[in-house]
Amino acid sequence: MSSQKLSVVTDDDIQERMRFLSKQDTDFAKTPIGKQNLAQIVMREKLIQADALAQGLDKSPDYQKLITEKRLQLDEIYRHYLQQALEELWYEKLRQSGELQVSQEEIDAYYKKYPYEMTVQQIIVDNAETADQVLRALKRAPGRWKELSKKYNMAPQAIRDAKFTFMPGEFLPDIEVIAANSSHGSVQGFIKTAFGFHIIMKTGEKRLSKKEAAPRIETVLENKKADKILENLQNKYEVMIYANEE
Repeated sequence: MSSQKLSVVTDDDIQERMRFLSKQDTDFAKTPIGKQNLAQIVMREKLIQADALAQGLDKSPDYQKLITEKRLQLDEIYRHYLQQALEELWYEKLRQSGELQVSQEEIDAYYKKYPYEMTVQQIIVDNAETADQVLRALKRAPGRWKELSKKYNMAPQAIRDAKFTFMPGEFLPDIEVIAANSSHGSVQGFIKTAFGFHIIMKTGEKRLSKKEAAPRIETVLENKKADKILENLQNKYEVMIYANEE
């Protein structure tokens, strides 16, 4: 019988494994019984890894495919992180320079004009003809909203029946205009965006106190200032959207 290299489960192994546990499981793993159970789990993992390597599974096409796919996923996550980190530093530099600073006077003026938030639901379809048919049906019978949404709405399932609440400046501008000029329960549309053709139902409107609105207004105005800077940068760096017309 050939001898096998002895593998030992150390405290370092257990501590490393604890990094991936939930807080509840970590607390349990710190108890004598919990630590013993975790040591058994680590030992089991070491046994599986040792035997898998002995069988050459790390050289198999299936394993190579899995690690290649995971490497691509991690590379994409890393690229996204680099982009996000630069964006955060860019915004922070603008804040420090005062270019995004919003004054109390600006907040007060915006609140005087827009002291409210609105709530809407929407049905999104992929072509104008269907949007027109759905809109006409809802104009005649708004109570069919749920039925027609289930049949025609192409929005992602997670937001299909969602209600969107926003102050002016927080949502899609075209939808904000429709909502601001609609009465409660009315159906309006359709408008075209990059997501498709939208049919809108206004389900609520609420006046906000200045205390409630102020931080949201500050964010809206800060974003508007950033948009102005980006407009100038678009001319400077000549970045444009390429639309592939099929």
